[in-house]
Amino acid sequence: MSQAIYVNFIKDNRWKYITDGLKVTLEVTLFAVLIGIVIGFLIAVVRSTHDKTGKLKILNFLCKTYLTIIRGTPVLVQLMIIYFVIFGSVNISKVVVAVISFGINSGAYVAEIFRSGIMSIDQGQFEAGRSLGFNYVQTMWYIIMPQAFKNVLPALGNEFISLLKETSVGSYIALQDLTKGGDIIRSRTYDAFTPLIAVALIYLALVLLFSWLIQILERRLRQSER
Repeated sequence: MSQAIYVNFIKDNRWKYITDGLKVTLEVTLFAVLIGIVIGFLIAVVRSTHDKTGKLKILNFLCKTYLTIIRGTPVLVQLMIIYFVIFGSVNISKVVVAVISFGINSGAYVAEIFRSGIMSIDQGQFEAGRSLGFNYVQTMWYIIMPQAFKNVLPALGNEFISLLKETSVGSYIALQDLTKGGDIIRSRTYDAFTPLIAVALIYLALVLLFSWLIQILERRLRQSER
């Protein structure tokens, strides 16, 4: 075992493939989830507004088309289309392409999460906002969304964790993420077990860490309601 660790991680500083890949994985996940939240929030507002008022028909149609396409096609295919087709003739960082691709994909799922949270709020909350003199936008921002966010936080946490694992397909565009780092070590040492198990354990540790942080946030939000 000690020999395998030396050959795979210590010799020629091969551990750097893991640490550099981990940095890229976290960077892509963080920025992609931010993009996904922004896209998802805007789409959720449009769709829930249409469901409640019947307005924004054109925007709602465009949003539904986006959701159908993104949720109906594999994230890997979307990544390859954005890299090889849309940005095929442009010299652009693979990290940027990955952030855009995963952000767009995540936005479709976050949108439905947010929409379900908004629609779960009782109609009386909207009426309460109007009675306070708020317009529709103010009611959504100050009354509805804070409650909806608390309701959908577990689902958002699961989406973040899913996104973290989905970034592993970035190696198809030669993105040097955590998975690619382990694969590079494997190609140098011809030992698949040690580097790939190490990569799997790192992903597992990250998932457990973020799950724990999400649980802490949930508890604090529940305490703030009392």
